[in-house]
Amino acid sequence: QVQPGFMPELQGRPQNGAVPGEPVKKDENSRRGNWGNQIEFVLTSVGYAVGLGNVWRFPYLCYRNGGGAFMFPYFIMLVFCGIPLFFLELSFGQFTSLGCLGVWKVSPMFKGVGYGMMVVSTYIGIYYNVVICIAFYYFFMSMTNLLPWTYCNNPWNTPDCAGVVGTPRANATFANVSAVVSGVTEIVNRTKRTSPSEEYWRNYVLNVSDGIGDFGEVRLPILGCLAVSWVVVFLCLIRGVKSSGKVVYFTATFPYVVLTILFIRGITLEGAVSGIKYYLTPQWEKILDAKVWGDAASQIFYSLGCAWGGLITMASYNKFHNNCFRDSIIISVTNCGTSVYAGFVIFSILGFMANHLGVDVSEVADHGPGLAFVAYPEALTLLPISPLWSLLFFFMLILLGLGTQFCLLETLVTAVVDEIGTDWIIKNKTYVTLGVAVIGFLLGVPLTTRAGIYWLLLMDNYAASFSLVIISCIMCICIMYVYGHKNYFKDVEMMLGFPPPVFFRICWRFVSPFIITFILIFTVIQYKPITYNDYVYPSWSLVIGFLMALSSVICIPIYALFKIAVSEGSTFLERLKNSVKPDPDWGPALQEHRKGRYATTGPESVEVCPLKEDLKDEGKEKLKEKEDEIGLTIPGSNGSTLNPSPSA
Repeated sequence: QVQPGFMPELQGRPQNGAVPGEPVKKDENSRRGNWGNQIEFVLTSVGYAVGLGNVWRFPYLCYRNGGGAFMFPYFIMLVFCGIPLFFLELSFGQFTSLGCLGVWKVSPMFKGVGYGMMVVSTYIGIYYNVVICIAFYYFFMSMTNLLPWTYCNNPWNTPDCAGVVGTPRANATFANVSAVVSGVTEIVNRTKRTSPSEEYWRNYVLNVSDGIGDFGEVRLPILGCLAVSWVVVFLCLIRGVKSSGKVVYFTATFPYVVLTILFIRGITLEGAVSGIKYYLTPQWEKILDAKVWGDAASQIFYSLGCAWGGLITMASYNKFHNNCFRDSIIISVTNCGTSVYAGFVIFSILGFMANHLGVDVSEVADHGPGLAFVAYPEALTLLPISPLWSLLFFFMLILLGLGTQFCLLETLVTAVVDEIGTDWIIKNKTYVTLGVAVIGFLLGVPLTTRAGIYWLLLMDNYAASFSLVIISCIMCICIMYVYGHKNYFKDVEMMLGFPPPVFFRICWRFVSPFIITFILIFTVIQYKPITYNDYVYPSWSLVIGFLMALSSVICIPIYALFKIAVSEGSTFLERLKNSVKPDPDWGPALQEHRKGRYATTGPESVEVCPLKEDLKDEGKEKLKEKEDEIGLTIPGSNGSTLNPSPSA
């Protein structure tokens, strides 16, 4: 152990870069705050990465893109794009202790990338909370003796409805046996079968209109649940990471308990094996389809949260020497494993339903979020004490969604607070959180109308799709080629105590940008307009979708031109060079960590400011030497007030 007062530049720095075991409990960054401990950060990041997409998006993409064949491009994208970008964003935010806007002091011309991340997070935050609010609605509707989507004898049901439980009988002992017989008999004489849960979803909960332009009335129960959802998010973030860091102990772990219960129940059902085989059996011909690779890349970004700005924001509250490399591996593998695990739960139940209905597995699944609100609810009606399981399942969905929503809201709030940066705004951060929550609620109101599902899917497919790929690619180019890979590798080494592994250096510089660009090009070439079941979106709605996607990307060139225009220089090239130079404030946030080339505030100030600072530092060092000689220690310093000189 290094004794207090000896080599102050080593005080508080773990040799392996890890924080666990650090004796100091108070915040390292007292002005901005830190996580209470490193478990809070890991759990928050797991909750951020593991969300609703792991339950309804990944299994859906699997069955649509060739079952097990989708695993190949998915893992390729995870290894060569997902994990490297995850580590890049964590290290980026942790190094500067700033949100998705402040980090672009590394090259101010690229600050538009940060604004693009904010736009993406805004879109996702708006419609994501609508999905959460629907889960709240199902949760409340499950507080009954009989789930309302069990039978086909409700006012909202159609003649095409055929349930796997059948019709209510006085003798409940034979209900399930009769259900199977009646269900199979009815399906023989029907060309199209709809389940009670599907009709409950479309005709009652959403009361879906005829098209995206037919808004109809606001669904008041959904609107009320949306308000509840935003209130819960606000209360959990009322003290920023200090409050959300405590909540995630439950929200990030309990979903795994419910998933395990549903998995055990699912694999014991008849026909579950056929569903799992459909999930795992590869259709290799689909590997040649660029859309499959595009979906794999999009799912990686969507699931891990790359390019949303959330990873940068969460990592910015870490202590400077935290081992974010270790964290990135743990979180990425956990997220990927959860996606595959949820796929087993989904497809075991789909196989069970397909077996009893005598149809192919692909015919019993719905599109988009409907998978979670149609396939699962119908399976839950087959479980003993089905309302209890329904409550647990939708509570799990709520927790999965909230874990992601916490970070989306915190990303926007942190960006605003860091950008303004005054003591008043930092002290009154709660009001900023409240303002963002209220605006998010108001912008989500149109999604609670009868046309809301059309707009929700439009935003999901366009606002959070290829724009994420573009933002990630530009971020790699800026850090690796504009700022310089050697500079960044040194930054990471200074922060962690070891340089980035060779694999990650190669991915950051070459592999990740190349694969992302390749996938983007072929996704554009093989683009197909979005549809919802049999509904084809009109052209004007697709234009709106593209405008939403471009609204995040267009921030990059607009801000770049603005920054060049206001930069110093008599010619365009001079202004361009000045606009990409790191800001004098770029680097570690705390003075105690600004060592080496960060020990001074910039080359222009070497002749003036550093002279005074050097004198102060020299005086402090002499004072420290005297104190050491008489065995004294400055109370509470923890090495934070003593800085090595630039020549150290």
